Amino acid sequence: MSKVIISGGGTGGHIFPAIAIANGLKEVDGSIEILFIGAHDRMEMERVPAAGYPIEGLWISGFQRSLSLRNLSFPFKLISSLLKARRIIKSFKPNLVIGVGGYASGPTLQVASKLGIPTLIQEQNSFAGITNRLLANKVNKVCVAYDGMDAFFPKEKLVFTGNPVRKDILELVATKGQGAEHFGLDAGKKILLVMGGSLGARSINEGIASNIDAFLNNDVQLIWQTGKNYFPHAQELIDKKLTESPEIKGTIKVLDFISDMDMAYASCDAIVSRAGALAVSEICCVGKPVILVPSPYVAEDHQTKNAMALCEKNAALLVKDSDTIEGLSKEVLELLGNSEKMSELKRNVSELAKKEATRHIVDEALKLMSKS
Repeated sequence: MSKVIISGGGTGGHIFPAIAIANGLKEVDGSIEILFIGAHDRMEMERVPAAGYPIEGLWISGFQRSLSLRNLSFPFKLISSLLKARRIIKSFKPNLVIGVGGYASGPTLQVASKLGIPTLIQEQNSFAGITNRLLANKVNKVCVAYDGMDAFFPKEKLVFTGNPVRKDILELVATKGQGAEHFGLDAGKKILLVMGGSLGARSINEGIASNIDAFLNNDVQLIWQTGKNYFPHAQELIDKKLTESPEIKGTIKVLDFISDMDMAYASCDAIVSRAGALAVSEICCVGKPVILVPSPYVAEDHQTKNAMALCEKNAALLVKDSDTIEGLSKEVLELLGNSEKMSELKRNVSELAKKEATRHIVDEALKLMSKS
């Protein structure tokens, strides 16, 4: 029986590609045993078991680039994580270790490579994260989703695969009517899907909250994913609006996290989103017009680079993070009122979809496992 460890997480952008890879491996060979390794206090500890896979947690977090007392504990966390990763790997005896980025993947791949176990990195972004860059010379293969990644990894190790996307989104079968009904909305009106990544995005939330009346006055319905922290404020705002104007009931669905993303994508006419690699890959696959709001707070501003890869091909629109309150609603309403632009964006973004990404990554994984 073959065994695979998949390590990484921290955000949905790392977790859901990891789960897609695990599912892809199981589809090819149901006997493959898969174990996840994550950071013990991050969202993978909940999402991975929900997907049906076991997970072990490491005591690890990121190194703060600014002066911070939290950095004092980093060496202890790193040593602890390396030791625990070694114990897990020695006990589980994997034929392959896959890293998808995030805090836990560094110690796990470091140990696996030292033990001579085949290793593979799946890099989602157009600008490689520091963990993956540090591991570049140690791993056997690097699966990437953007051109020009030889700036970060040895060219001979690179395989262009695209980013893995969940099967329910790849094989989107729900109609707009079914999606709208799922969220209690009217399929006969425009629906905007707003998402700021699995953790939410303050600027997007504030841009939506500040312009609720503009959307309501233009008959635009919202599926608004706020993230956990902003959810109470958004729900309070909508409850207040409902008290003032009961007729708007059933026009805005506020959620802290969207589990049924296939239904959300099916229901919407356009999307406002952060420009994380997973979100961009999913949007390409579902072929919906999108306004991207890149986060300026991520390493090396990689979300702006992800967004520009679409904008340069006229496949997306961009609103700066600092312009959401003044400019986001204006951009949304202009787009929803321009059917020709909507069609153009849909056509161009669909052409960028890499729907076979999971299969290509699984193929590379199987090749490495056959040599182990």
